[in-house]
Amino acid sequence: MVTAALQYSAVAQAVVAGFARKPKRLPSWLFYDETGDKIFQSIMRMPEYYLTGCEYEILQMHKTALREHLVADGSPFNLVELGAGDGFKTEILLHHLTDQRVSFTFSPVDVSQSVLSQLVERLDKSVPGLVIHPIHRKYHDALDFFAGDALRKVILFMGANIGNFTVEEAVSFTKSISATMQQDDQLLIGFDLKKDPRLIQAAYDDPHGITRDFNMNLLVRLNRELGAQFQLDQFRHYPYYDPESGMTKSYLVSLKAQDVYFEALEKHVHFDRWEVIHTEVSQKYDLEMIQQLADKSGLAVVEVFYDCKHYFCDVLLANSG
Repeated sequence: MVTAALQYSAVAQAVVAGFARKPKRLPSWLFYDETGDKIFQSIMRMPEYYLTGCEYEILQMHKTALREHLVADGSPFNLVELGAGDGFKTEILLHHLTDQRVSFTFSPVDVSQSVLSQLVERLDKSVPGLVIHPIHRKYHDALDFFAGDALRKVILFMGANIGNFTVEEAVSFTKSISATMQQDDQLLIGFDLKKDPRLIQAAYDDPHGITRDFNMNLLVRLNRELGAQFQLDQFRHYPYYDPESGMTKSYLVSLKAQDVYFEALEKHVHFDRWEVIHTEVSQKYDLEMIQQLADKSGLAVVEVFYDCKHYFCDVLLANSG
């Protein structure tokens, strides 16, 4: 029996809104249930998924320079990480700041309660003395939560999460961050840079099938949470990268004309043969695009930190006024 709460859950609302669009869409936050979290951790360990290693290298090489920027005036601050995930890379910075006796609080924000719990449990052991205030919210909700905070903020948006937005959406989102920033607040954003198209394509279509499993888990989740009746063997994972725009997109492709029943919605959803569900965007940037994003958001680029191969960069931004 379907309850009213289930019918109006965030997942149900996302499906109703997304499947009313053309092409059909599912928001990327739906990837991150407990199973999705584990699959994504496997993705980050793939040799083809260069992003994690590049940003790890950046934080390892530039942690001293970053600390000098972040503690310039010596005042305590709140280190807010949007989309903290498992905190694998951020832990480098947390260790360094703690070892240098910097006065700060760590506020990891994530839509997944399970990944936040794992993060807090691990950091309690690995970085003793770290003050952690986990926030189980979506990005925009978290920004509203911190808007009135009197403590100076350093906001982290790492892992190329900015790439989950289109360029226009990224400007809008960065503006919303900028609107919550006081004069001395800072923002560090991770950008995946344009590079060999084949290298990028392999990161989203790996030979091990892990990215496929990550994408297909969306349908598993809808089957479980909404009583949907997707047959997984009737859909196929398909990503592609456009080197001209820098846009990577991932789709689930229906292999036949079919109607999928959703118990929670009490309705069938029709799919034509070869119809797609657009599940993910991953935008790649160049320096000109990053500067334009900063300018349109009312922010100034303070410094750009690269990995050795210049595959990736972390950009420190501050209020331009």
